[in-house]
Amino acid sequence: MKRAIFSLGYSFLIFTFSTIVFAKPFSKNLTDFEYPFDVHTLTFESQGQGLNMAYMYLPAEEGQPTVLLLHGKNFASSYWETTANWLHNQGYGVVIPDQIGFGKSDKPVNYQYSFAALANNTKDLLTSLNLDDVIVTGHSMGGMVASRFALLFPEMTSKLILINPIGLENYLHYVEYKDVEFFYQNELKKTPEDIVNYQKKNYYDGDWNSTYAEHASFLTGWIEGDDWPQLAKVSALTYDMIFTQPVIEEFGNLQIPVTLILGSRDRTGPGRGWKKEGVTRELGRYDKLGAEVKARNTAITVKELDGLGHLPHVEAFSRFIKRYEEALD
Repeated sequence: MKRAIFSLGYSFLIFTFSTIVFAKPFSKNLTDFEYPFDVHTLTFESQGQGLNMAYMYLPAEEGQPTVLLLHGKNFASSYWETTANWLHNQGYGVVIPDQIGFGKSDKPVNYQYSFAALANNTKDLLTSLNLDDVIVTGHSMGGMVASRFALLFPEMTSKLILINPIGLENYLHYVEYKDVEFFYQNELKKTPEDIVNYQKKNYYDGDWNSTYAEHASFLTGWIEGDDWPQLAKVSALTYDMIFTQPVIEEFGNLQIPVTLILGSRDRTGPGRGWKKEGVTRELGRYDKLGAEVKARNTAITVKELDGLGHLPHVEAFSRFIKRYEEALD
């Protein structure tokens, strides 16, 4: 079946004819990709180099708290638009950074990517905005960044809310270690069709619409752009930290209020394609992971969204926001 997808809200254009995707190329810093709010830049030093970190900031009404929204690996911070608008309409402040290596921020290949480094960069951003206490929200890989932030800086974290985070399993307990070069070569082989087909199958249960296409467009555009070899290397480096820097083993140390919001249809399980011999565990069973996490720390609250997948805040915002509002309260 032929299909054409357009969006006026973002600088992208994707046509899908059967499995062929024509995507507008984007540069590594997404210069021509429109974000929903004004984009600012924090310039700072890390690991001996000057770096630029892009972020959006919506100040709070007087006396209201600020929420930090942390994006996942396959996403730019622009996908928080609906959530950010809802929060700001309630009076909350909202800080939405692109981590180094992602979105509109710098993407050095000679950088030791770690959740601790990304958390520390985020702390520096908050300090520059004179914010010393935030509600930390992380989705997907952003949940691992958020967890590390809360573990490193509990005095700055009033609450931790994780939305379908990866890292609820210690992957190297179950899968073989793969060198960065393995991920790099895999990334170089990707096509825009691969991105759309993966997200359609794994994120949206076979559905696809203009909103979903918006959130995939920067990835398909990167693949079509001249900077893809550099971006593929950065992506490989950040895959490595997902496998080698687990956070789940420290969930028992979390002393601040923690809520998991889990779309129970999600089956995201990094490394399931190269499990160790004899391992029978099915990775990414989000319908079971909530109970496993509570067994590590009974103080953690788990709120499940039956029938929703990896992006409940995109797939069914009206259902998601009820659970998120409960977590905020």
